[in-house]
Amino acid sequence: MPLHVKDLAYACGVSAETIRHYTEIGLLQPKRDPVNGYKLFSQSDVNRAMFIRRAKHLGYTLNEIRQIFKECRKGNSPCPLTREIIERRICENRQILEQARILQERIEQALAQWQTMPDSMPNGDSICRLIESFADGQLEENRLPEG
Repeated sequence: MPLHVKDLAYACGVSAETIRHYTEIGLLQPKRDPVNGYKLFSQSDVNRAMFIRRAKHLGYTLNEIRQIFKECRKGNSPCPLTREIIERRICENRQILEQARILQERIEQALAQWQTMPDSMPNGDSICRLIESFADGQLEENRLPEG
């Protein structure tokens, strides 16, 4: 039995707006009701929407999911691409976590340094002495990679 947008959304545990978005960007391709023009979704669309939900839960982007679907349409196994994407994501996440760890150490160090410093007013040469007191040498030593 064909499903309407709200029915598919309910079946997949997502919003109707999410289903509309997936349809708009081509991840779902419903048929049209010839009588009223409403979008009609099949069991295949339920499977695809659930796949999208699972893939997003694993961190895949909609563009990456589109690439996976493209491999399927070509008759290829999407598994090698799926592995490649997740392996790359693991490396990226490790870098982000390391950058966050370095930043966390730096801000904790700054806060500890500032505990005994008094507040001050801007005077034309200084904006905030707390930030300005953080040694320039620490800027080079603790630089985060840009990006």
